[in-house]
Amino acid sequence: MASERLRAAYPPALDLVAGALLWAAQMLLSSMVALYLRNRFETSHAADLAILYFAGGLLSWPFALMAGRYLATGHRIETRFAAFFVALTVCTILMTAFLFAMDYRVFYTRWHANFGSLTWIFQFLVTGASAVYQFGVLGTRLFLPLGLIGLIATSFLLAKRMR
Repeated sequence: MASERLRAAYPPALDLVAGALLWAAQMLLSSMVALYLRNRFETSHAADLAILYFAGGLLSWPFALMAGRYLATGHRIETRFAAFFVALTVCTILMTAFLFAMDYRVFYTRWHANFGSLTWIFQFLVTGASAVYQFGVLGTRLFLPLGLIGLIATSFLLAKRMR
C-alpha cells in the first residue's frame, strides 16, 4: 500500500513543468493585484516582490504536487481536494518565506560574523527566524484575495484529475 502511494505521488513530467509555471503565474498575479489594491504599486520593490512570489510558486509546486498526490491517493474527491488545498497552501507559503529569508540573509551578511563561527550560526538562525516572522505577518497578505481563488480552483482541478 505504501509503495503504491509513493508511486502515485510521482506526477508526469508535463504536470511538474506546466503546473509549476501556471502556479507561479497565479502567485505572481495574486501578489501584484494585492499590491496594486493596497498601494497602487507605490513601492520601489514591486519588481523584487514579483520575482519573489513567482519563484516561490515555481519552486513550491513540485513539493506541493507530490505531497498532495501522496495524501490524496485512494480517497474520495473531498479528501483529495483537502489534501491538495493544504499541500499547496503550506508548501507555497513556506517556500516563499524561505526565499524571503535567504534574501534577508544576503542583505545582512555584511554585518554578520565570519562564516561557520558560533556567532554566525546564531545570527543566521535569528535573521532567518525574523525574516520568516516578518513574511508571515506582512507577506502572506499578498496571497489574498486572488491567491485564495486560484488555490481553490487549482485544488479542485487536481482533485478531479486524480482517481
